[in-house]
Amino acid sequence: MKKLVYFLSVLMALAFSNSAYSGGHKTIALIQINQQAQFFTDMNKGAKAQAKKNGHKMVIFNANNDPTAQNNAIETFIQQGVDGLIVVAIDTNGIMSAVIQAANAGIPVVAIDAILPDGPHISQVGVNNYGAGVMIANNFLEYVDSNMGGKAKIGIVGALNSTIQNVRQKGFTDTLSKNPKVNVVGIVDGRNVSEKAMSAAENLFTANPSMNAVYTTGEPALVGAIAATEAQGLEKEIKIFGWDLTSHSINGIEEGYVISVVQQSPYNMGTYAVNVLKDTFNGKSVPRVIDVPITLVTKSNVSQFK
Repeated sequence: MKKLVYFLSVLMALAFSNSAYSGGHKTIALIQINQQAQFFTDMNKGAKAQAKKNGHKMVIFNANNDPTAQNNAIETFIQQGVDGLIVVAIDTNGIMSAVIQAANAGIPVVAIDAILPDGPHISQVGVNNYGAGVMIANNFLEYVDSNMGGKAKIGIVGALNSTIQNVRQKGFTDTLSKNPKVNVVGIVDGRNVSEKAMSAAENLFTANPSMNAVYTTGEPALVGAIAATEAQGLEKEIKIFGWDLTSHSINGIEEGYVISVVQQSPYNMGTYAVNVLKDTFNGKSVPRVIDVPITLVTKSNVSQFK
């Protein structure tokens, strides 16, 4: 029954896509994580705009944070005979069987953002998440030395169901483990949903009243941690470091309790992924890995992101 619901939802999405675009000679399906986070909606905008520019049809499947839904959607798109797939995986290992099925059916697959294991996908578009985790950890340690007397107690609001956010978390914690003056007091799971991240952050703050910093591994976690900080009136006590700007985090940077945010370019990720498929359709070779640049946004450069 569940599979039937996903199948019907994909059919409806395809019908909408066909009515939204005309003249497209190829159909591309984007398997998305959710459509609540601005990061993913920006990615969708980039992909749709580039697909339209290239004369392709685009359909986007919203998995609502359910990895099983992603697998089922890929199987359905294979049955529908789409020409190319773009996958933003929740479970990078669990999705591989569906990716292999698509490749065996002659459908090229581009992985975007979340890094898939070695497999038949033609290209990986995204950022070095571990390296960026290391980068913001070093920025945090510099802040600790210059503004916190060299000591800190930090909590982490992650998304433990997201492979890619676990990589960001590992890059951060591996770097902190080399500094005995910084203690990680707790890690909570926001499940990649801002409301759940807010609740998890509030519990983290309540359980650790002496903590003075928090690291968040994605946009929903950052939004949730900011909301929890404001709800508990902790703007002067807790400094926030995290991923993916929104208006909430920009305001927090300007007010001084959000210190730095890793900013990706999800719009460009969508654009690059669609163009990889365009080149593949035209018989051109494509890079195995496409790195999309990142920026560390702080008070000194936040104005350019408004």
